Amino acid sequence: MQNLCSVGKRVPKLDAVDKATGRVQYIQDLKVPGMLYGKILYSKYAHAKIVKIDTSKARELPGVMAVLTGDDIPDIRMGVYKDNRPLKKEKVCSFRDEVAAVAAISPDIAEAALNRIEVTYEALPAIFDPEAAMQEGAPLIHEAHKTNILKMPWKLHYGDVEAAKKEAAYTVEDRFTTTWVTHCCMGTSGAIAEFDPANNLTIHTNTQIPSLAQKDFLDALKAMGISDRRVRVVKPCIGGGFGSKLDTYAYEYVAILLAFHTRRPVKIEFDRTEEFIATSTRQPTITHISQGCDQNGKLLFRDISMILDNGAYTSWGATTPSVMMMPISTLYRVPNVRYEARCVYTNNTYAQAMRGYGNPQATYAIESTIDMLAEAAGIDPVEFRRINANQSGDVSTQGLRITTCGLTECMQAVQEKLQWDQPKKPGEGIGMASLIHVGGGARVYKSDGCGTMIKMDDFGKIDLFTGATDMGQGSDTVVAQIVAEELGLEVDDIHVIHSDTDVCPWDVGSHASRTTFIAGNAALGAARKLKARILEMGAKLLESPLEKLSLQGRHIVHKDDPEKKMAIGKVLRKAHFSHGGQMLMAEHFYDPANENMGKDFRGNMSMTYTFGTHGVRVKVDEETGKVNILQYVAAHDVGKAINPLLLEGQVYGGVMMGVGYALTEQVISDKGQNMNPNFRDYKILTAKDVVPIDAPVLETYDEDGPFGAKGIGEPGCVPTAPAIANAIYDAVGVRINELPITPEKVLAAIREKKGLDPCGQEIGSDDADACIIEE
Repeated sequence: MQNLCSVGKRVPKLDAVDKATGRVQYIQDLKVPGMLYGKILYSKYAHAKIVKIDTSKARELPGVMAVLTGDDIPDIRMGVYKDNRPLKKEKVCSFRDEVAAVAAISPDIAEAALNRIEVTYEALPAIFDPEAAMQEGAPLIHEAHKTNILKMPWKLHYGDVEAAKKEAAYTVEDRFTTTWVTHCCMGTSGAIAEFDPANNLTIHTNTQIPSLAQKDFLDALKAMGISDRRVRVVKPCIGGGFGSKLDTYAYEYVAILLAFHTRRPVKIEFDRTEEFIATSTRQPTITHISQGCDQNGKLLFRDISMILDNGAYTSWGATTPSVMMMPISTLYRVPNVRYEARCVYTNNTYAQAMRGYGNPQATYAIESTIDMLAEAAGIDPVEFRRINANQSGDVSTQGLRITTCGLTECMQAVQEKLQWDQPKKPGEGIGMASLIHVGGGARVYKSDGCGTMIKMDDFGKIDLFTGATDMGQGSDTVVAQIVAEELGLEVDDIHVIHSDTDVCPWDVGSHASRTTFIAGNAALGAARKLKARILEMGAKLLESPLEKLSLQGRHIVHKDDPEKKMAIGKVLRKAHFSHGGQMLMAEHFYDPANENMGKDFRGNMSMTYTFGTHGVRVKVDEETGKVNILQYVAAHDVGKAINPLLLEGQVYGGVMMGVGYALTEQVISDKGQNMNPNFRDYKILTAKDVVPIDAPVLETYDEDGPFGAKGIGEPGCVPTAPAIANAIYDAVGVRINELPITPEKVLAAIREKKGLDPCGQEIGSDDADACIIEE
């Protein structure tokens, strides 16, 4: 193993002190001279015609500078399906629909103006159940579409599933559902839009996709009749993303439209309630799954059909089946696979990308039924998984090429730390679930690349311009470690700039756990170009063969004679201040050799894949149904841990997000209306709820990764729910197929197992008739 100085070290985040001391600026902190404040009026109905909007009283209010409705704006289209407009016209399809907007000299005046807008609606029949929305005669959300089923044919079929079903010695099947959960970023959404006199746009917005957002906004300007202008996207410090900022939102376009109409900068900033109701969720799913194995426990087939509640409009949530295909086809060796997913319009809020991008929903069903199948076959669940574990060098039925795989080692680590085979106390249970996720990019667009530029000064200090977005995960620090390692510098020598499309190169965005791998390789490529030039200059100055020199400790050093060395800064100054002098700059664009999926959804979407296994020990209170997590072990194959400190942070955060997904969190929707738009009623976990987490790191060193690394941003929350569900079953013998697994559901299942109704009464008794359970 290479002797490393910066890579592998527990370096705190570069912006940690600034964040802790309040020096960084979030969108909430930004002000622009002459700035106005924008507010948005939302629908009062889930589905209704807009008969009339009277804005006259709002316009009369002193301090109001503009009032816009859908009739006042051009035909700007948003989202993957281009079925959404910033301000709705003619009808609304959900409670979160934007029907009017105001710009005023203060937030209070803008809010008062909203209250003066009179909207006349004609209610339409609405539908909130995706299965009902698929039925003939169901109300159509978008009449022009002629059906509520999106024309996205998510299907794959490899092998012969029907023949495998006949061959299987053991088969299990079941139905699993998941509900709406949301990202709960600490930093709420917001944007400031500003035009210069030539109609060039600058927008400050906390986005994960600055380069793609830039293109979206250019398209908007074109629709507004402003072609051939510039758009500059500036990112303030982002207070969390988790996929929520992977698309452009109505509020950003509304800010642009208001700024254009008023010719002044306009800021829109969400409060916490608005963040809950007007941003998007993880998509709810209904999954039917069957799996079968032979007499020896070897998997023979996996057959899954899934319905996704798309909500009223189409964002990236509708494309999550593309990622679900990865665990469905490749989590464990399974030769025969069939999968079909349908995304369905309803009058609910629409879904977005969220950490794991469909993988948590699919893995919940897969790993729950893996335990069921192991039980049916009479094989220990760990041994069952080991029999079917992926191995390095495998090529799955979908064409995913597994370069390195530490899955078996992850299982072993969890088994040992949980003391799997030891006796358990009454009410205690242990469970396990594994994962596969992209760890080397994910080719969704034509490019999966990222650019880096490096500028070196005369003293060996570096300004590094990356297209990657650090939204709190610490990618700036990881990139700095990689460059410092390659150039023999200290991390403190590297200044990372990622915040401005005017100065930073293109990147497809921070998503799919790709930044360490992709941006890391881009930075490494640029650093290697600089390294070659520095060594070339050093060879002349030290009169040594090039191959005898290395960079370490801020010096060029002779490998055989460490005393023969020269400070890198001195070399750079000699290069700069000589006749025909030069400064050192380099750029590199890394676009990996992964593949877009073909029409049969076959293709190696990622250069490498991350594996992991989670195990959990729980205690279930049979009197209340409450689940207490006593121990949690999350083992991951990370290739190489560039920064173990940040890696652990990603895993801890991911696990806690997964625990919330499994046990407590849900957006409660009553006929399309969010009934709990706050942290308390949403039941987000807090610092007091943190469970004991152990995060073993398994290093397999992937040849394609920067210094062997794989991506690890999302995996921490992928197998959490099935691991907990399996542990609950082990503890009390009930399986909950519906997230979140609340105490009420657990208690009702325990009582049903005992032949009682949910209230604990004998079924058929007089008292049982009065039993009402409300969660």
